[in-house]
Amino acid sequence: MAVVTPYLLVEDLTKSVGSKVLFSNISFSVNKGQRIALIARNGIGKSTLLDILMGKTDYDEGKITWRKDLKVKYLPQKLQGEEAIRLLGDEAISLEQFNKLSGGQQKKLLLEHVLNDEPDMLLLDEPTNHLDLENVVWLEDYLGDKRTARGERPLTILMVTHDRYFLDNVCTDIFELDEHNLYAYHGNYAYYVEKRNERIEAQNAEVEKARNLYRTELEWMRRMPQARAHKAQYRIDNFYELEKKAKQQRNEAEVRLAVKSGYIGNKIFEAKDVCKTYISPSTGEEKVILRHFNYVFSRYEKLGIIGNNGTGKSTFIKLLLGEVPADSGTWDIGTTVRFGYYAQTGLQFEAGKKVIDIVRNIAEVVDLGNGQKMTASQFLQMFLFSPSQQYDFVEKLSGGERQRLHLCSVLMRSPNFLILDEPTNDLDIPTLNVLEDYLKNFQGCLIVVSHDRYFMDRVVDHLFVFHGNGNVQDFPGNYTQYRLEAKGASTNLEDARKASYSLEVKGTKVKTEQKRRLSFKEKRELEELEKQMPLLEEEKAQLEALLSGGATLPDEIAKASARYKEVQEALDEAEMRWLEIIVLVE
Repeated sequence: MAVVTPYLLVEDLTKSVGSKVLFSNISFSVNKGQRIALIARNGIGKSTLLDILMGKTDYDEGKITWRKDLKVKYLPQKLQGEEAIRLLGDEAISLEQFNKLSGGQQKKLLLEHVLNDEPDMLLLDEPTNHLDLENVVWLEDYLGDKRTARGERPLTILMVTHDRYFLDNVCTDIFELDEHNLYAYHGNYAYYVEKRNERIEAQNAEVEKARNLYRTELEWMRRMPQARAHKAQYRIDNFYELEKKAKQQRNEAEVRLAVKSGYIGNKIFEAKDVCKTYISPSTGEEKVILRHFNYVFSRYEKLGIIGNNGTGKSTFIKLLLGEVPADSGTWDIGTTVRFGYYAQTGLQFEAGKKVIDIVRNIAEVVDLGNGQKMTASQFLQMFLFSPSQQYDFVEKLSGGERQRLHLCSVLMRSPNFLILDEPTNDLDIPTLNVLEDYLKNFQGCLIVVSHDRYFMDRVVDHLFVFHGNGNVQDFPGNYTQYRLEAKGASTNLEDARKASYSLEVKGTKVKTEQKRRLSFKEKRELEELEKQMPLLEEEKAQLEALLSGGATLPDEIAKASARYKEVQEALDEAEMRWLEIIVLVE
């Protein structure tokens, strides 16, 4: 039987940045036809690993072997100006013309160049960032379904992405960088979530077993007569190995968003006969953004904005914020409205600024409401910036860490109306999950512009669809429901809503079944769940209030954090079971 040579073989690879170890002695291979996603928390080294594989960054130890005559194309996370021109290798495109293109247009152009070159293998770092939804869906279909005339899948992919629908629909394998190691999962994202939880539970059980044995051995060490020490040297050696294992502790810290919004009145904003047209810098053509637009925004409304690049989504936000004047018409903003704006352009800062400087320039003390206050340093720790990291220079942060700092700077002002323009770019999946939960329970108004379909499905209750030429559609549902309607997959909105129950819930898909009557047992279970869920929600809110209190003692914080995790898991399980039962109702 012929031996299959892998496209890429990595053996015992180690990389450190200063005193920080990114990964140690990791080994893996990439074979023809695999579509692998690399997942890790921000700052762990995902982009660094891709740069190492392409020879753009050095490494400490290990061996990297590429198959001979392999055609590999690499799309880095961020490319600007002359660097992008070099990648394209196209003299017909000038630097002045890249400067005129939007981030989405640049990404699309670079992707087309990489894909049209027909490589054997692709390395893609956040390929969906800055793309509009239509192009994200196209890329997902292309990478997932492209075949040769013989039915083969010629594309082999190693990519970094946080788009969970993209992961689920495209990838055959998941590689996770965690605690300096690499773990391989042969399945899509939903499979990875399930198996990762099993792995962590098994590791925790092993550590707990080691701790119990360690306590026994520690007693033996303390009472062992020194005269007999040489006879039990093997046991002493085993004791120190056991001690290392017993003291292992997973770094499972998560961003805490126990930030309260300020009070917001009944009047939010009213758009009256607003018109806006501008001249495209890239084409010189006149583009209509809004044509006699009228809308009354309601209290606690959560709106998602989608549409192709160039249709005016970001301009709409700038009109609302007063950063861009309307050609005609007015925006009537309520007196209690306090905007918090997370810009697509990212955090703006001066060179040489440290993380703590960014926050202290806004406030030394953060007022959380109800008499609760927190220092700037304490607030940063909620966003996983350790006391030592708070004195790092901002320019040394990873893309995701910088976006996390941006989010921190927005929320510390306690806004009651959040406007988020592409908030998911560069954020890792754990942070996205926390942000989604926060926004679902946010007691204020929300507008989100995003290409992340999973994110939009979780946090918004209706959409503005920008079709271009001033045509703005108000759709009463989430993104999945809109796509179903647009494809004609459902005859009415209610069918689309029922179909959306097939969305992922904590990585597990809730399966829709043939509608039927509930059994007596299922009815009783449904009644109990509907009693249980409000109680869990209430306890969760109480714990959030406790955790956000500046006067809470360390022991109380630990107990409340542990209980909060238990309540959240119980609530997730209850909601998932409720969905499973409710979709059976006729």
